[in-house]
Amino acid sequence: MPPSIDELIRQVGDLPPLPQVAQKALNLIRNPKSNMDDLANVLVMDQGLTSTVLRWVNSSYYGLASPVSTVQQAVVYLGQNTIQSLVLAASVSTFLYKPVPGYELDRGDLWKHSIGIATGAQWLTKKFGSDISEEAYHAGLLCDIGKLAFEVILRNVDMNKINWQGRSFNELEIEIFGIDHARMGAEMAKRWNLPEGLQKAIEFHHHPVLAGEHVLLASAVHLADAALMMLGISLGKDGLRYELDMFALETLGINEDQFTSAFDQMSQAIEAAEKFIGIGV
Repeated sequence: MPPSIDELIRQVGDLPPLPQVAQKALNLIRNPKSNMDDLANVLVMDQGLTSTVLRWVNSSYYGLASPVSTVQQAVVYLGQNTIQSLVLAASVSTFLYKPVPGYELDRGDLWKHSIGIATGAQWLTKKFGSDISEEAYHAGLLCDIGKLAFEVILRNVDMNKINWQGRSFNELEIEIFGIDHARMGAEMAKRWNLPEGLQKAIEFHHHPVLAGEHVLLASAVHLADAALMMLGISLGKDGLRYELDMFALETLGINEDQFTSAFDQMSQAIEAAEKFIGIGV
C-alpha cells in the first residue's frame, strides 16, 4: 500500500510554514472589510517584507518623482494585488531558493522556475482581468512546492533501475509515493489555508482538464510550466518529462505565437525577482 499523505509528511518532517506576518497580511487582503492602513501596520512588523515593498515601489518601473519612505505610502501606490504578490513571493523565497537534490536542482533553480511560471501564467491570463491574472501568478509561484516534500526521499532513488521510458515524471512519483508532487503541493496549500482556487490549480497543473471551475488557472500554469521547460531553465531530473496538453491552449484561446511570446516575459521576471525580492545567484 502506498503511504498516506500524513505518512509522507511525517517521513520528510514538518512542512515549511508561511511566516506569521505574511499569513496576517494575506488574510487582510482577502478581507473586504480591511483597509490599507491595516495592511501597512501588519507589513511593518516584518523587516524583510518592509524592505521588499519599499525596494519595489522605488524601482525604476514606477518612476516616481520623489522616493517613498514609508510602507503606508507604498501600499497606496502599489495596491493590494501587487502587495499580495510581493508578500507571497518573498515569503516562499527562503525554502524555494534552497537546493533540491532529489530533483537535481541546484540552489536557486526551483525559485527561478517558480517565478518564471508565475509570470508566464499571469501574462497568459491578463485578458481575463486582473483578479484572474494575479491568482494565476500565485498559482504558478506555488505549483511545484510539493517537490519540497518528495525530494528528500527521491535522493535515494536510482532512476537507472526504474523503467520509466515513455512515461511522465508524474507517473514515476505516483509509483513511488502513491501521489504526484502536484497533489502533495495542493495539500500543502490547504494546510497553509490558501484559497481553493490555488489548491486546485496546483493539484491539476499537469492535467488542467480535471480542474473544474478553476480550469483557467490550471491551464495557464500548465502552459507557463511547459514554456519554461522549452527555455531550458531549471529543468532538473524531471525536465521534459511532461507532455504539453493542447486542451490548455484551447481553454485560454491562445495560439502558438502567443504562447511563445510568454518566453521573454518569464526571463525578464526572473531577473527582476532576483533583484527586488533580495535574492541573487
